[in-house]
Amino acid sequence: MIRLLLALCFVIGPAASLAAEVSVDKLLILKQERRLEVISDDEIIRSYRVALGRKPIGHKRQQGDQRTPEGIYTIDWRHESPKFNLSLHLDYPNLKDQATAYERGLDPGGMIMIHGTPIDDEYPEWYFEGLDWTDGCIALDNRDMRELWELVPDGTLVEIRP
Repeated sequence: MIRLLLALCFVIGPAASLAAEVSVDKLLILKQERRLEVISDDEIIRSYRVALGRKPIGHKRQQGDQRTPEGIYTIDWRHESPKFNLSLHLDYPNLKDQATAYERGLDPGGMIMIHGTPIDDEYPEWYFEGLDWTDGCIALDNRDMRELWELVPDGTLVEIRP
């Protein structure tokens, strides 16, 4: 029996076997540390290095400001993208973001995602290491993104802190 379980873990991978064993309660993104933590039962079960928007300090206020939002969101759908590999969409802007943008006469923007790095011969994956390069999204390397994709169901809470 143990050999069968080990064989299955090897064939389907560690993330898939972990996903079958745990339920992810929340993703916590710490912008200053450039870290995404996967939390289950108040314990961090995975931690990943992330890249942010080109202007990483401060909360996203409007479309095109290249900032990553801060607040409470959920993953509401996912997509396999030819441009950014796998992506998990956040329900940004939330009601608070919408109200603040409306008061200021701004468009809050949208399409904030947790995604992989581009699949591009001109810019290989290592090119993006250590850079904040997105337009406001949260990016992981593709191996980490594949693992996150397997671990995290739609509807998962995402908290983004400064």
